[in-house]
Amino acid sequence: MNNTPNKLLKTALRYAAYLALLFVILFPLYWILTMSLKNFKDIIAYPPRFLFTPTFDNYRQILFNGGSFSDLQGIPEFLRYVINSSITTFSAVALGLVLGLPAAYVLGRENSKANDRIAGNFMSYRFAPELVVILPLYSIYKKIGFYDTFPGMILVHQLITLPLIIWIMRGFFREVPKEMEEAASMDGANHWVIFFRIMLPIVKSGIGSAMIISFVFSWNNLLFGLVMSGGATMPVTMGILQAMTFDQIKWGEMAASAVISSIPGIIIAIFAQRFLVKGLTMGAVK
Repeated sequence: MNNTPNKLLKTALRYAAYLALLFVILFPLYWILTMSLKNFKDIIAYPPRFLFTPTFDNYRQILFNGGSFSDLQGIPEFLRYVINSSITTFSAVALGLVLGLPAAYVLGRENSKANDRIAGNFMSYRFAPELVVILPLYSIYKKIGFYDTFPGMILVHQLITLPLIIWIMRGFFREVPKEMEEAASMDGANHWVIFFRIMLPIVKSGIGSAMIISFVFSWNNLLFGLVMSGGATMPVTMGILQAMTFDQIKWGEMAASAVISSIPGIIIAIFAQRFLVKGLTMGAVK
């Protein structure tokens, strides 16, 4: 009986911590969404206005250049940035899978110090500051003509996608029992047949997880777009900053741009949620 008040207190504190964490996560999302629906006076009002008349002028400005769909003549500038990011990110993730899955398979199936060092070297690219490699790459890209080109942007984004895919998938390949490979080898299957016909179907949930995580990191990257792109390949992260002019910051348009740029990641996460949950929990319990 004496433990009942303590249990109630612990339960109350636990749920209070959950609510506080939920507030910390959701309030910035609520704030950016409401800011995108405010006019400039409501945005700069002090104290902040939580009750206001919503307006879609900010979305109309970035999607239709302030007019309507029928008034459009060509692709709006912000949508070009979204298309550029889509080309770069989807291609970078696809190339990362093509290169990373075989590498992760080799590094994951053989337990050796050499493989551990190689895998650690790949992951160190994610730990190292991007400026360490981006400035030399900028000089190289200018000389070979890769600056402000999609092939150049896709290659430089391999510094994001490839290490993540190798490191994540290496763990999934290590969880597959070696007896399955041995049985396939006894049936006459070579390494490529084992890889494509047996291993990849088994770790498909991990592939989904690696795709989502690498997509999010690649899509949200700012520095590569800042240094390695120009007008032809400028990504959406740089497009959001176009709301900052020399004399003002268009907070409403910036917020609307941020909301729109988050939609692809949300859609992919929703459709691939079952792969993400299964992939992140695979191997946690044996």
